[in-house]
Amino acid sequence: MRVVDGVPDDTSKRPPRVLVVGAGFAGFHCLQTLESLLPPGAAELVAVNPTDYMLYVPLLPEVAAAILEPRRVTVPLRARLPRTQVALGNVTAIDLASRTCTLVDVEGRPRTLVWDRLVLACGSVTRLLSVPGVADHAIGFKSIAEAVYLRDHVLRQLELAELAEDPAERSARTTFVVVGAGYTGTEVAAQGQLLTGEGLRHFPRLSSGGVRWVLLDLAPRVLPGLNPSLSAPAMRVLRRRGVEVRLGTTVSEVTATCALLSDGTQIPTRTVVWCVGVRPDPLVEAVGLQTREGRVVVDERLGVPGHRDVYAAGDVAAVPDPGRPGEITTMTAQHAQRQGRLAALNVAASLGYGEPRRYRHKDRGFVVDLGGTQAVADPFHWPLTGPVAKAITRGYHLMALPSGRARVAADWLIDALAGPPLVQFGLVSEAAVRLGDADRIAEPTVVQTLDTHDGRAPAADLQRPAADP
Repeated sequence: MRVVDGVPDDTSKRPPRVLVVGAGFAGFHCLQTLESLLPPGAAELVAVNPTDYMLYVPLLPEVAAAILEPRRVTVPLRARLPRTQVALGNVTAIDLASRTCTLVDVEGRPRTLVWDRLVLACGSVTRLLSVPGVADHAIGFKSIAEAVYLRDHVLRQLELAELAEDPAERSARTTFVVVGAGYTGTEVAAQGQLLTGEGLRHFPRLSSGGVRWVLLDLAPRVLPGLNPSLSAPAMRVLRRRGVEVRLGTTVSEVTATCALLSDGTQIPTRTVVWCVGVRPDPLVEAVGLQTREGRVVVDERLGVPGHRDVYAAGDVAAVPDPGRPGEITTMTAQHAQRQGRLAALNVAASLGYGEPRRYRHKDRGFVVDLGGTQAVADPFHWPLTGPVAKAITRGYHLMALPSGRARVAADWLIDALAGPPLVQFGLVSEAAVRLGDADRIAEPTVVQTLDTHDGRAPAADLQRPAADP
C-alpha cells in the first residue's frame, strides 16, 4: 500500500484515478470526452492546471483589441467538467515508477497526487530565443494577462504621446512593433491597427502624425504556415491599412526605447510584441522521456513507449502525422483538441470501455481574422477573403467554443454597432507579464524510473492554431 502525504492510498478501495496535467485544448477535451464515455464511479478524474479555466487562445487578439471582454475567452472548468476534480497548481515532480505527481498549489503548498492513468497535456510556453533585451522589454502574447496588458499599454502610449512635447518621443510612443508574422502576430497587428485607428479620433494632437505599426518576420511571406494563396490577400489588407510589413528580417536587440533590426535599422518604440512562436512546456524537458523536437515521443495511440498507462497529447506530444509520413503534427488547436479526445478514448479503452484507436485527421482548412470585416480562410482548401471569410471565421469560433457563445456573439454585435470602449484599467502590471520572469520560473524536476510494462500506446474542422509553431 502506498503512503501519500502521510495518508495510506489503497488502490483496491477506490476506482482508478486518471490524472490529466494541463487543461488547455488537449486536456480539456480529454476530460470532457472521459466524462461522456465513462459511467459514474468508473474512474476518478483529476485535472491539474494553474487556472480554473480553459483559455480559448484563438480569440486573444480580440481581447487585446477591446472587442471581447476577457471572460469571454475562458471556459470554466468546474462548470463544464462537473465530474472532474480540479487541482489548481503547477506540477513540480512526477514519479513514473510510484505513479505519483507532486504539485505546488496556488498558495505555494506542495501536494502529492497518486495516479493510475496519466495524460500529459501541459501545452506550450512562449519561445524567447537568444535575442538581447526581449526577456526584459518585449510583451508576450499567450495569456489573458498579456492580452489585457497589451490593450492597456497601447492606449497608454496614445495618452502619453498626446502629452509629449518632443516630436521624437511622440513618434516612438505611437510606433508599435510586432515580431512574428504567423497566425498570432498577423492578427495582433491587424487588430491593433484598427484599435489605434479608432483611438486617433480622440487624440487630436496625434491625428496628423498617425500611428505606425510594423510587422516583422524572417519568412518570405506573412502567414508562412498557410496556403500561399491566403498570404497575398492578408498582405494586401495589412498594407492597405498602413501596416509596414518587413519580411526577411527580425529584431536583433530590444531596449526600453528602441528595436534594433537584423538589417541594422533602428526603430524607436516603446512597444515590441513578441509572437515568434512557442516551445513545449518545460515539464517535458524534466520528465526525461524520449523526445523529438522537444516533444514527448508517442505512438499512434498517443501512448508513451515503455510506460504503460502514460499518454501525451497536444503541443507536448510528438504525434506521428498520418497525412505527412515521417513528420509529426504541428502545434495547432485542431490537433490538440482531436488528440485530447483520442487520449480519452484510449484511456477509457484501457479501463475496459471501448477499443483503442489510432490518431487520424483530415486537414480541412485554416481561418485568420484580420479585424473589421476582413479575414482569410480556406475551408476545404477553397481560398476565401473579405466578409465571406469573416463570416466563416466567426462561425467556426462560435462552433469551437465550448461555452459562452451567446456572450461572444453579443460582444461582436455591440462592437459592430458602437465600436470598442477605449479605456484602460491598469489591473495588470508590467512585472506580471515580463517574459524574462516567466521564463525563469523554476522548472519542474521529475523522478523517473523505467516501468517494466510494455508501452502502449469531431466539432468544427477548420483550424485556428492555439499558437504559432
